[in-house]
Amino acid sequence: MKRILLADRLATATLWAVALFVVAVLVAIIAHFVLASLPTFSLAFLFSDPSDTEIGGVGPILWNSIYMLALTMLFSTPLGILGGIYMAEYAGEGRLTNVIRFSQELISSVPSIVVGLFGFALFVSATHWGFSALGGALTLMVFNLPLLLRLSEQAIRAVPADERAASLALGATKWQTIRHAVLPVAIPGIVTGIVLTAGRVFGEAAALLFTAGLATPTHYNFANLNLFDPQSPWSPLRPATTLSVFIWKSNSEGLGNYVQQVADMSAMVLVVMVLVFNLASRWLGRALQRRVSGL
Repeated sequence: MKRILLADRLATATLWAVALFVVAVLVAIIAHFVLASLPTFSLAFLFSDPSDTEIGGVGPILWNSIYMLALTMLFSTPLGILGGIYMAEYAGEGRLTNVIRFSQELISSVPSIVVGLFGFALFVSATHWGFSALGGALTLMVFNLPLLLRLSEQAIRAVPADERAASLALGATKWQTIRHAVLPVAIPGIVTGIVLTAGRVFGEAAALLFTAGLATPTHYNFANLNLFDPQSPWSPLRPATTLSVFIWKSNSEGLGNYVQQVADMSAMVLVVMVLVFNLASRWLGRALQRRVSGL
């Protein structure tokens, strides 16, 4: 009995230590960039254009990061959720599903820079689009879709079988059962998968170096709503340097008098954006679950 209690206390202490270590690492990362950027940071940095002669800002680059995230998730989310529904509810166990799952794991383990080279060959060269937000978003979809599909499948499979049985017993069809009984319960897990894949979009740089381009934008005219005009910030056919790529570029090129300050402030903005997005997504997931389930 004493050994069981001792083992339980050791396991609890280990889990608490791991959790506190993760929190400490997160706080250290945030604190480092906040302290490094506080002396020169201002709200104007979020909206100003980049500059080579002064600190400038990251307004257009910040917009590119948000735009790239929205475009990628627009492609990935419906396919990932529908694929998860198919794998969890319709696909039987067999060679085909085993091949699909093996392919998911294989693509997820491929280095992002290799995926970027594939995206360059397919979405930049073969299509003749050149460096574009659309090519970058499709490349990130190839990279993130297997993870989102797998996480959606696991979230749906985790729904208790009693939920399905009760719905079917009341005369609901299989699709009605999935829509009204299974998905509301699986929403938190699906939202977690969306958050994880979206976080990879925010932080990805290697795949976008070869697809979305490295050109630093100077100014965007948001009144230009022509989606086919490469000069329009709303167009998916224009180059779109994201914040993570801009940080890499600033540190690697080392041009200008304020390179370190700009890199530190950009990193702080990126970390804060990821945190805000995660918190907002989780709140939205809980609100959506309450709305769909009627609780």
